[in-house]
Amino acid sequence: MDTVRVTVAHYSNGTAPYFRQMAEQFERANPGIRIKVEDVNWDSLLQKLQIDVAGGVNADISIIGTRWLPEMLQDDLVEPLDGYMDPAFRERFIGAFLTPGQAQGKTYGLPIAASVRGLFYNKQMLAKAGFPDGPATWSDVLQAARRIKQNGGYGFGLQGKEIETDVYWYYALWTHGGELLDAQGKPAFASPAAIKSAKLYQSLIGEGLTQPGVTSYSREDVQNLFKQGRLGMMISAPFVVKQLQKEVPGMQWGIVPIPTAGRAATFATTDSLILFKNSRVKRSAWKFMDFLFTKAPRVAFTSAEGFMPTTKEEAADPAFADPLTRSFVDMLPTARFTPTVQAWEDIAKSVSNAMQAVYLNRATPEQALGAAAAQAEQALKKN
Repeated sequence: MDTVRVTVAHYSNGTAPYFRQMAEQFERANPGIRIKVEDVNWDSLLQKLQIDVAGGVNADISIIGTRWLPEMLQDDLVEPLDGYMDPAFRERFIGAFLTPGQAQGKTYGLPIAASVRGLFYNKQMLAKAGFPDGPATWSDVLQAARRIKQNGGYGFGLQGKEIETDVYWYYALWTHGGELLDAQGKPAFASPAAIKSAKLYQSLIGEGLTQPGVTSYSREDVQNLFKQGRLGMMISAPFVVKQLQKEVPGMQWGIVPIPTAGRAATFATTDSLILFKNSRVKRSAWKFMDFLFTKAPRVAFTSAEGFMPTTKEEAADPAFADPLTRSFVDMLPTARFTPTVQAWEDIAKSVSNAMQAVYLNRATPEQALGAAAAQAEQALKKN
């Protein structure tokens, strides 16, 4: 009897029950394999994996943020999957979502979850502010937020701590025409577009157009504020759609693309399912991975959690034909991924620290982002 240990990210209260149900279905069809599921809060998942790996007690397969993959490959922790996959298996996937899990010509991660980002807006608050169809530009965001403030609400929700604090700045950076790395692969955090983007957020805070105490708000905190009807606008992911429908069914809200300042752009991300190189039950683990990427398990997971389809069969399912899901699908042509470089997790942390310094008025955008660029350049040289 092989026991396959699986570490999954806690996306919602339905995540662990889903994987346990899939484990039961798989075990019935594969009586010689037992699946043991461990559900871990997303914000502590990376640290948990690092501790487990250091102690040699990690699971056989795990969900990871795909952006963590380069450093895990540097430490030779992840099993390449190409030897397990046949052409028919590869053909299951939408190519754009399989690519982030690949490196050096090999596939290391399968896209278990994928999303792009859009701007959610409270229809009642935005209608009173003169933007019934939501904002189209950052200038619209400023105007709407000022009117929402006059009406006693918070205009724009700005994340200032924990995972994706850096990403919240990328939205403004990319739509202002900036880049994370220049043509030579060097950090472009201190470019004119980067400084302008940081000053935009700084002005939102300075005018009192965000919620107070931005650096005490995580992504989930901003989402909760929106659900409470106290926030006019926020940027978030497709999975919030399911949460809003379930938790505040009477609330009227809409979704539009990220506001522009000359260029349309959004952030795309995947989480990957990986097989650890030190697993002693690789063949059995792969069989479970293969099962999870068949149509019925994928449709059940993706539709329940509110993610984007990553396989062709699930994308064609009626579960993803609703207008809200399609609105995110329509954003895919402008989607951008963060660079797949080994030092990116440390670099992202330096960007988050820089933006927190700006939000707290401890440094100017020029000072904070200039320092982050210098730190990032050093990190890239080491790798």
